Amino acid sequence: MLSVIEQRQSVRSVIEQRQSVRKYDPTATISKEQLTKLLQLAGKAPSAWNLQHWHFVVFYGKEAQQKLLPIAYNQQQIVEASAVVAVLGDLQANKKTDAVYDPLVAQGKMTKEIKDTLAKQIENAYTNAQYARDAAFSNASLAAMQLMLAAKAEGFDTCAIGGFDPQAFMKTFHIPDRYVPVMLITIGKASAPAHPSSRLPINELTTWVE
Repeated sequence: MLSVIEQRQSVRSVIEQRQSVRKYDPTATISKEQLTKLLQLAGKAPSAWNLQHWHFVVFYGKEAQQKLLPIAYNQQQIVEASAVVAVLGDLQANKKTDAVYDPLVAQGKMTKEIKDTLAKQIENAYTNAQYARDAAFSNASLAAMQLMLAAKAEGFDTCAIGGFDPQAFMKTFHIPDRYVPVMLITIGKASAPAHPSSRLPINELTTWVE
């Protein structure tokens, strides 16, 4: 078992090594079992009220990836990657309230009164369509980042893609209006290094309030 210090170093290493890879080895594969493991780890991301505002559409196999290619403006990484995961945000995550909280009530980990209070708060929040959309994007993005870090920890490379046609995606793959496409994530083995990148000084991106 890793020590606390080793765990910290491991997490730091994964964060520092993750880069946006756009060129993949087209012969490299990832199994459904490996992908499922990554998605399970992504699903451990935090979310408002624990409503888990994400849905994953997995493009697995070159035939499926070819269907996605024109929708992603013919970016070759779509078909060269071992798989592509579309991360969707759930505009109706409030409908998960019973599924999320009822097991906790049944196990005695939450009272029905607390569940009812939370359910009321959630329903009030979801009367605001802008809140529902903002929550779908922000919470699904947490799962997306966790997916990319999990992939790197398991030896895979990734790239988050915002360049695709969301309307065509919804129509082509018959996505219910309940969901909104947030991003595509390619997963595979790099065939070339990621493009060099730099980061702005943290003081330029930080405001301290004391």
